[in-house]
Amino acid sequence: MVALTLITFFGAIICCSWTKNLPNAPTPNIIIMLMDDMGWGDLGVFGQPSKETPNLDAMAAEGMLLPNFYTANPLCSPSRAALLTGRLPIRNGFYTTNARARNAYTPQDIVGGISKDEILLPQLLKTKGYVSKIVGKWHLGHRPQYLPLKNGFDEWFGSPNCHFGPYNDQSIPNIPVYNNSEMLGRFYEDFKIDRETGESNLTQIYLMEGLDFILRQTKAQQPFFLYWAVDATHAPVYASKRFLGKSQRGRYGDAVMELDYSIGQILKWLRTLGIDNNTFVFFTSDNGAAVMSGPNESGSNGPFLCGKETTFEGGMREPAIAWWPGHIKEGSGINFCPGEEVPNVTTHEQKEHTLQPLIFHLGRDPGEKFPLSVLSKEYQDALSRISAVVQQHKDTLVPGIPQLNMCDSAVMNWAPAGCEKLGKCLKPPESNPWKCDWPH
Repeated sequence: MVALTLITFFGAIICCSWTKNLPNAPTPNIIIMLMDDMGWGDLGVFGQPSKETPNLDAMAAEGMLLPNFYTANPLCSPSRAALLTGRLPIRNGFYTTNARARNAYTPQDIVGGISKDEILLPQLLKTKGYVSKIVGKWHLGHRPQYLPLKNGFDEWFGSPNCHFGPYNDQSIPNIPVYNNSEMLGRFYEDFKIDRETGESNLTQIYLMEGLDFILRQTKAQQPFFLYWAVDATHAPVYASKRFLGKSQRGRYGDAVMELDYSIGQILKWLRTLGIDNNTFVFFTSDNGAAVMSGPNESGSNGPFLCGKETTFEGGMREPAIAWWPGHIKEGSGINFCPGEEVPNVTTHEQKEHTLQPLIFHLGRDPGEKFPLSVLSKEYQDALSRISAVVQQHKDTLVPGIPQLNMCDSAVMNWAPAGCEKLGKCLKPPESNPWKCDWPH
């Protein structure tokens, strides 16, 4: 199996298209649809029995389905940093050296964020005349210097952090929602999420923001990059009233149905505007389903083991579809059966496997149920090949400065830009930084 990075993949697709059609080919638009904690097994095309994703299934049938697509990390922030930089978290700084942990993300009290030394996708595209917008969750740092408009995006509607809450605005502030460089309000206060019923109109708001951006750039005959990073499938999951109670899979399924509907509306809009043949669309998820959140708040990783926060297949292998009519040949789906827990493999203890790693043969064991015996010739042959690649990686690795080591309550979203106009500025506590504690 070949693990593909998103930038490598669509870079190759777009470059090949430009090469074939030069010199008069129009610059293609780019849309990345990044789901939050959606699992490989949540799509009908991958065998989800309720078949509640007709638009994504049709997108796969019309485009290219990538059953072996991997994220760079099984956690939100480092995955997103890797997606937008094309570099592993160890290189772009989205990791921690605290204790034995390596995985970390950007909660409100994180001090760091995306390094100014990194070059993000919208910054690259700007050199080709693109206008870029992010809709939804950023998660690469919430302090002013780390926000999207400081890192290549021209427009932003969404939040810097997850939609956790509600908070009391005394010990912890509610997360702000931004329109470009200023906040419009806060989750739970101005942008409602009902924790009891799961009702929220956020996905519809994000849909309208995306459709409006596409229309404006099309009228202006301007190539665009839309990063549609919606988060309804991240706990606490939510859906609008129209979709609540409609899924056979509970509230999480309601959220998936609304996202599927919204994706269908975006693709329909591209066709209506006559730009579908000039727009590359890529759908995927930041990491696997968060199975630790329970059945009503998380999705399915299909036959694969575990999920978010683990480097088993369930955490790393993501649903992925590439769609570009007239450029990407129509593909087809894949169907697997569900997997199970593996005794003595899936544990809650951090164990050192460097010298004797667990090795699985994914061709005959995609659920990672049967680790190869360390005494077998197959294990020894595989280990020798893997060890050489690991050593080459170590020899050439230049680690980025870790951005996710320090936390401080004083850096939370107490007084985001624009809070004065809304009367929503809050007084921060005294600065008292500490080393973040990461259980991942």
